[in-house]
Amino acid sequence: MKASRTALAFSLLATGALAIAACVPAPDSTPAPSPSPTPVTQAPRPAPTPTPSPAPPAAAQFENWIDAPRTAGNWRYRSANGLKVAEYVGHDNEVKFQMDCSPEIGMLLSVAGDAAKATAIQFRTESTERLVPADAREGWVQAVVRPTDPLLDAMARTRGRFAVETPGLSTLYLPPWAEVTRVIEECR
Repeated sequence: MKASRTALAFSLLATGALAIAACVPAPDSTPAPSPSPTPVTQAPRPAPTPTPSPAPPAAAQFENWIDAPRTAGNWRYRSANGLKVAEYVGHDNEVKFQMDCSPEIGMLLSVAGDAAKATAIQFRTESTERLVPADAREGWVQAVVRPTDPLLDAMARTRGRFAVETPGLSTLYLPPWAEVTRVIEECR
């Protein structure tokens, strides 16, 4: 009897499995249409974050200013309307420093640049250092000295270069070429 109950249970189990399998439909030979793809909307891209421009390289420091490289450019001399002018012009054709001889004023020493708070220009030569009072006006910082001022002789005779330091502007290291001497001599 025990064997017949086991056989009966097995046969009921097999019948149930077949009944469940019969409920599953046979695969259709035609493929079912695939659902149409839903359009994918992309979120708007965020505005690019500007990258900060790199800081300009720090100016090289020299143990002695006279060893600093000369400011790129050349001197040129001109005379017009009673003025005699020596200009130091950079490679970009912009005047960086100017020495104007005016019989009424004296020697006008001008540094190009906007330095509204500049009240003086520091001049350094091999033998002299002098802070000269100055005024800032219309893109220039200007100082006036007498044509006989010893500072001018020191600028003309210095070894290699003289320095022109103006607060808020780059230091200029200028050579004492013939144009400097010429404008000084013609102003006397």
